[in-house]
Amino acid sequence: MGQTPKTASQYLEEANQVVERLSPEDAIPRHGDSNVVFIDVRDGKDIDQTGTIAGALRIPRGFIEFAADDTSKLHNPALTKDKEIMVVCAAGGMAALTGRTLRDMGYPTVYNVGGFNAWKDAGGPVE
Repeated sequence: MGQTPKTASQYLEEANQVVERLSPEDAIPRHGDSNVVFIDVRDGKDIDQTGTIAGALRIPRGFIEFAADDTSKLHNPALTKDKEIMVVCAAGGMAALTGRTLRDMGYPTVYNVGGFNAWKDAGGPVE
């Protein structure tokens, strides 16, 4: 007997249990800290249309495993396990799933900052 297939909402629920949600108001004061890395995991076209968090890495959700793996030729050297990782997307779902992946890959401090528009509305620095 096989396992019952998981639904998207089950994956999201599990991710939300593992990755702490941090409001933009709580994340904004950490912006600019050399020990904090912001990642926008939205598609590049979305970022081109809306902008992103100032200085954020632009790593699409489907590429995060390669960028986060320090044994991969595609590793992004800005991603180190001693940094606080703040993940943003359009509404928070992809950020949660990405955060779960990063936690599974050994990144101990990962936060879901939610959606970019909430960041922008809260007065967070954008580019």
